[in-house]
Amino acid sequence: MLLLDVQFDAVQLTKLKSGYITMETNYSASNGQTSQKQLNVYIYCDLQNVPLSQDLAKSLLIFVKSKGKIISKKIYHNSLYQNHLAAKDELQEIGYEYRDVTCTLKNSADNQLKSDLIDDVSKHYFPNIVILISGDGDFISTVKLLQTKDIKVIIFAQKGNVKKDLKGLANEFHFIDDLPKLVNHINQTQATSIKSKINYNEAIKYLIEAIETALTQGKQTGFSRIDKLMRERCTRYQGCSSIATSNGQKFKNFSQFVDAAVKDGKVRKQNQELFLPEINRLAA
Repeated sequence: MLLLDVQFDAVQLTKLKSGYITMETNYSASNGQTSQKQLNVYIYCDLQNVPLSQDLAKSLLIFVKSKGKIISKKIYHNSLYQNHLAAKDELQEIGYEYRDVTCTLKNSADNQLKSDLIDDVSKHYFPNIVILISGDGDFISTVKLLQTKDIKVIIFAQKGNVKKDLKGLANEFHFIDDLPKLVNHINQTQATSIKSKINYNEAIKYLIEAIETALTQGKQTGFSRIDKLMRERCTRYQGCSSIATSNGQKFKNFSQFVDAAVKDGKVRKQNQELFLPEINRLAA
């Protein structure tokens, strides 16, 4: 079987190095963020190595959706060795694709998983992220190959059943039993993010009020002071990143938000200080 595994990885290496895989970039060179599309995420689960209950499988989907768009979710098992028919039915109910690799050869399910993974990578809609549910050391070489193509690999494994070298290789590693905690953290973060958002018009309102306050107090109206006053007046305003625009555009910094307000005629800028249009006209 050692010879079989070596030959299998040689095939993978040939596919990856031959140009058979065409990679598209979803990142802009300027800020490293996705330009239009979400990151494509593929899930591969070695069910014999990591038994996956329906509850954990549902939690996994929530976790993965926080990373990008789920393109495929496959589970692999050889029913000749173990009986996971109950798990099969439960996982298929929530959309997992079940692959029963009924072969008498050792590691047949693992090898089928690796083969399918490389075939998926070779397609036009390649994975940006691969979620591997296994602690099996057989996947070490496969993970290395994926990473040479800038594919991020996130690994989930059982405690006490994971190869140290595989764990250290992962771009991100978690124990499968920690999924409920991870999902709870994601839900809390999303709830906090929603509560802290203000729309662009609200932000303009607090910008104007902050400028008025500073001028009334005889203080300078530099960016840092106005930003601080806006935070004091509105707890939902947590800097320019908390401003939600109608087109979904994000402001990179406070200066960019100010430029938008100036362009809309809401405020005026002079020497990195802010003024209201009426005050500027009176001063002139």
